[in-house]
Amino acid sequence: MIYSVRGKLIHTESELAVVECGGVGYACKTTFYTLQKIAGESEVTLYTYLAVRENDVDLFGFSTQEELRCFKMLITVSGVGPKAALSILSSNTPSQFALTVATGDFKSLTKSKGIGAKTAQRIVLELKDKIAKENTISVRGGETIASAIPQGGAIDEAVTALVVLGYSEGEAVQALSGAEPTASVEDLIKTALVRLARF
Repeated sequence: MIYSVRGKLIHTESELAVVECGGVGYACKTTFYTLQKIAGESEVTLYTYLAVRENDVDLFGFSTQEELRCFKMLITVSGVGPKAALSILSSNTPSQFALTVATGDFKSLTKSKGIGAKTAQRIVLELKDKIAKENTISVRGGETIASAIPQGGAIDEAVTALVVLGYSEGEAVQALSGAEPTASVEDLIKTALVRLARF
C-alpha cells in the first residue's frame, strides 16, 4: 500500500498530477480542489489510495488527509465509484462535503457532474450512518459528550459533523455548550463554527 508520494510536480492536467519520486513519475488521479492547492508548487506531497481492479490499477492522490478520507468514504457507497467520488470532491472542499452530509443537503451534491438526485440521496443516507459509527463519542474526563451538552438528535449530529471537519470532541462540546436543542443541525454547526473561529 502506498501511503503517500512526495517529490517534484512534473505535470498536471485535468484530474491528474504527476509526481516524480526517486526518478519515477507517479500519475495520480485527483480533484480540481487538489490541483488548485498544489498549483505553482515545485515539490508536493499527495496522500494516496491505490485501487486494484481486475484489469486496471489506479493511483489516486490528494493534498490533504481529510480529502483522502472523504474519497474513501464515498467509494464505499453503493453505486459510487472513484470517478463519481472525484467529481464530488472537485466541486466540494472536504469541509463542505462533510457539512453537506451532516445536514442532509443532498441537492448540493447534484451540482457535481454525473451525480443525480437518487445517488446524492444514497450518499447522504449511507454516509450519515458511517460517519456516526466511525466517530464514536468517547469518554473525556469521566463524562461523555452526551452528558456534557444537552441531549438531542440535532446536537449529536452537529458534534459528529464538527469532528468530521477536524475539530476535537472537546472543542465541539465547548462550541455547542448552551446551544438550543431545538435548533436545526445546520444552524447549530454555523453557530459553532463562528465560536470556534474565536478560540
